[in-house]
Amino acid sequence: MTGLLLGIDIGTSSSKGVLTDASGHVLATATRPHETSTPHPGWFEHDADTVWWADFLAIARELVDAADGRALAGLAVSGIGPVLLPADATGKPLRPGILYGIDTRSGPQITSITSELGAEAILERGGTPLSSQAVGPKIRWLAENDPGVYERTEFLFMASSYLVHHLTGRYVLDHHSASQCDPLYDLREADWAHDWAARVAPGWTLPELAWPTEVIGTVTAAAAAETGLPQGLPVTAGTVDAWAEATSVGVTGPGDTMVMYGTTMFLIQVLADPKPHPGLWTTRGAFPGTYNLAAGMATSGAITDWLRKLVGGDFATLVGEAAQVPAGSRGLLLLPYFAGERTPIFDADARGVIAGLTLGHGRGELYRAALEGVAYGVRHNLEVMRESGGAARRLVAVGGGTQGDLWTQIATDVTGTAQQVPTHTVGAALGDAVLAATAIGLDVDMSAWNPPSHEVTVDDEAAARYDQFYRHYRDLYPATMDTAHFLAEQQRNA
Repeated sequence: MTGLLLGIDIGTSSSKGVLTDASGHVLATATRPHETSTPHPGWFEHDADTVWWADFLAIARELVDAADGRALAGLAVSGIGPVLLPADATGKPLRPGILYGIDTRSGPQITSITSELGAEAILERGGTPLSSQAVGPKIRWLAENDPGVYERTEFLFMASSYLVHHLTGRYVLDHHSASQCDPLYDLREADWAHDWAARVAPGWTLPELAWPTEVIGTVTAAAAAETGLPQGLPVTAGTVDAWAEATSVGVTGPGDTMVMYGTTMFLIQVLADPKPHPGLWTTRGAFPGTYNLAAGMATSGAITDWLRKLVGGDFATLVGEAAQVPAGSRGLLLLPYFAGERTPIFDADARGVIAGLTLGHGRGELYRAALEGVAYGVRHNLEVMRESGGAARRLVAVGGGTQGDLWTQIATDVTGTAQQVPTHTVGAALGDAVLAATAIGLDVDMSAWNPPSHEVTVDDEAAARYDQFYRHYRDLYPATMDTAHFLAEQQRNA
């Protein structure tokens, strides 16, 4: 089959698209930035029409123009997730989408559902303890806090499934995304946990399930007229952006592990069998027959952006200054819980700490301490993955934070593990193109689509120094937890 492949991803702070040929050569890319709404402390939302669909339309039109009349063969989409977007019977959103684990409004519902169903039962059946990442507690929050919207809801969308519905008219969610709808999904049965769903989301009809590598429909005449895409173009089920990004760099076999340096930090490790751990997420993979251990930090690049705005200067200047600071940031240690933390501590009321500040520290030390603090968090998550029985045989670094190699070098030295950096850093959109190619029957050779560019290796001297700092990093959270929780409560009251 000949023709070009289109992948479009809706991210936290921007949307991206890519156009490739059947061999994986990137022919064109497109990007649209957007804002995330925070109407209350701990709330993070996107408007589905003015962000998700508007970005998709702009990117699709730009890439169709770039195709210059050449035929399109397949389309896949991905997006932030898990997300709760309730919509009415016409598919119209009833409120902004409630984003993934960075949105922490559902704390009381996490507690109540865990009490009802049992923490051990939830972990065994769904693979993951309930946290701010889970969709189920967000659904109950909606029922308790906005019952009018809850009663009118007919569709449960995520970013990818909302786009798929717009394009094809189908109400479908991929298995991976569904496996993050805890406690609504049975991990081992690869199906909805219908009895639990009836308790957590009574009255709602859950979407059909499919794999991200399946074609579930084609672009309708109405969608073709609106988007410029050809009517009849095959569309896959879509998936969550991090899983599409893992696919883009060949993280598909057991032991493969992706470390994504973005606004948040995300890690995905591929497993042949599920290995639930209370400090991680265990999910279905992007491909049938695979599972994943996943970990996510609530902030990473968000901290460096906050620092940039606070102290002035552009990223290139700050990175250059941080590169001149030795390992250990001249005695600074940063706890990166600026928006609470997801794995492995699952504490929405954790808070950031910068320890060791003196009048002699400048912005170079602060910026490097931020990079190091996130790297310590990566090490913590990798250690918990090993405890669960996972084995990181190959680390692949992706995301905007890989540029210049400073952050990847720091993380390599902190973890004591080399990291491969791929040739293409297009991200999830390229993974979408891979999924589209697979869905229409192409034999995808990832060594041709996106081979490694280079490997970042361990500096033994820096690694030994970071070992000392890491022990204190692990002690810093329990030592400051009570104070952080008190301050979090004060912030909510304010």
